[in-house]
Amino acid sequence: MSNSAPLPPPPPMYPPPPPPPPRRGPSNAVVIGSAAAVVAAVVATGFVVVRSLDDDGGKAETTSAAKSSASADGGQERAEEKRAEEGPVEDAGEDPEPESTDPEVSGLGDSVTYSDDVELSLSKFARGTSTDTAAPENTPYVKFTVRVKNDGKTTVDTSAFSVSCSYGKDGAPSESIFDSAAGLNGGPDTRLLAGRSITVTWACELPKPEKTIQIEVSPDMESESAIFTGEVK
Repeated sequence: MSNSAPLPPPPPMYPPPPPPPPRRGPSNAVVIGSAAAVVAAVVATGFVVVRSLDDDGGKAETTSAAKSSASADGGQERAEEKRAEEGPVEDAGEDPEPESTDPEVSGLGDSVTYSDDVELSLSKFARGTSTDTAAPENTPYVKFTVRVKNDGKTTVDTSAFSVSCSYGKDGAPSESIFDSAAGLNGGPDTRLLAGRSITVTWACELPKPEKTIQIEVSPDMESESAIFTGEVK
């Protein structure tokens, strides 16, 4: 057996103490301060951008409205200038007065001249009664002479000469009288040359109590009838 004393047990093992926390030095403060400044700048920038966009939009809208107003004012001024140059415009709601379409009426002693210088006139009015061989027979009438004068440069086809009559205030129809015994043979069968004239004796029915007579004469087929009216004895 050994006479040496036993060795003491080894001391317990402890972990090393943790290092002390780092101190906040100047470098950390700068980093944090910089980060805060960046965040503040971003927030501020976003606010400015939003306000800038809002401001720009408002300016754009205001500018557009101003331009529209200016354009409208300019268009109105141009329209007023154009109306001033053109003069007053008649009211479209008022219908123009229609031109008169009534035919020209002449007295029994008047003459009528056409645009081709053909002249008509009546004369020698006289009352009478048709004979038994007339058509119509035994009918009271008024007889008159029609003169056709051609002062124009062309020939007038007086073979189409025509006369029609009416009498009284109510315009009763009046028959033409054909009576060879009284020289009432109707119109001419010839043409009227330029510079010449013809006379035709005609008669229309006119009852004895009646005085008012209307006589319409046309020298040819192409001319409108000339209207004569008046009273006969």
